[in-house]
Amino acid sequence: MILVLHNIRSVYNVGAILRTAEGFGVDKVICSGYTPYVSRPGILPHVAEKLEKQISKSAVGAEKLIEINWCDDIVKFLEDFSGKVVGLENNLPKTVALSEAKKLLNDKDFALVLGEEVKGIPEEVRKVCDFFVEIPMRGQKESFNVSVAAGIAMYELNS
Repeated sequence: MILVLHNIRSVYNVGAILRTAEGFGVDKVICSGYTPYVSRPGILPHVAEKLEKQISKSAVGAEKLIEINWCDDIVKFLEDFSGKVVGLENNLPKTVALSEAKKLLNDKDFALVLGEEVKGIPEEVRKVCDFFVEIPMRGQKESFNVSVAAGIAMYELNS
């Protein structure tokens, strides 16, 4: 599994996702868009230092144990990716229940795409997704926090 963090706003969500990804043995994390990331091209040293401290606070060192890369053109990366591209979204066409997704993946390589906390995955990235998975909600809220949803999806798809 490759995890794609596209336009994640919160540095603490990034750290929490990295910690969970390392715990589930995710192969690689790709950061893109405006996702806060220390090695983002053109980032000023003092900003990188601040981001590193904030990410480390919630990742608790996992950020040093997992391969993390920056991608300037996530659409091209996903178009060139040899495995399935799966978006984590709700209420979209081509959405399947998380419990059914593992059958569609058939033990093949895949990229799990996570989008912005409020707006989700932008349209240009949605277009390159093979399908979307959603987590069933039983309460009144329509979605989970992105780091919580990422953990649920990683557990279900990577076990």
